[in-house]
Amino acid sequence: MLNIFKIQAISLDLDDTLWPVWPTIVRAEVVLQDWLALHAPQTAQLCTDAEVKKRIRAEVNQRHPDKAHDLSFLRHEAIRQSLISAGEAPHLADEAFAVFFAERLNVTLYDGVVQALARLAERYPLVGLSNGNADVFRTPAGPYFKASLSAQSFGVAKPDVRIFHAAAAQLNVPVESVLHLGDDAHADVMGAINAGMQTVWVNTQGHDWPHQSAQPLTVSHLTELCDHLLA
Repeated sequence: MLNIFKIQAISLDLDDTLWPVWPTIVRAEVVLQDWLALHAPQTAQLCTDAEVKKRIRAEVNQRHPDKAHDLSFLRHEAIRQSLISAGEAPHLADEAFAVFFAERLNVTLYDGVVQALARLAERYPLVGLSNGNADVFRTPAGPYFKASLSAQSFGVAKPDVRIFHAAAAQLNVPVESVLHLGDDAHADVMGAINAGMQTVWVNTQGHDWPHQSAQPLTVSHLTELCDHLLA
């Protein structure tokens, strides 16, 4: 059960908590491919082969294990390596990534999320806390957030407790006074618990609880959480 009276702030995961991430990534991949077809046609042709793309990404990930938390770097480097493999100018990776990233931020929030965030933000300061590379302030959810922290900017990813502690520090509240919301049972829920936070599992996909520990309060939508916190 939540100790509602102890909560002073809320941290929220972004991808698959506020919006579905994979439809967004698929659209961004299409936009990137269309851009390459116009500006780097040999690379576009190379990237029509899914196995080649997979191999290049795997090689980039293997070459840069210290950048596992930085999805923007890995995506940019995969584009650059694709250009090199196709015999085209690697400097085109900068513009190509910018095109991809702009569409990656063109997210469609789950139904009711704007209303839920508006209700929560009236009572609690909100901080984004993501392992992804989305900038919440460039999305429709942005106006409701006081701060945001990503693995990319901080240098470590959830479930590392340090990033949860840093999120609390962003709002200048004790870590034990933060409620964390997220869809990932391991990275979000167990990470937050280990960091000393209260937590709610936002289980938008209807997954089974995968851990031996007791399942925390679970909702399928942020609106349900509003009913618990703000009733």
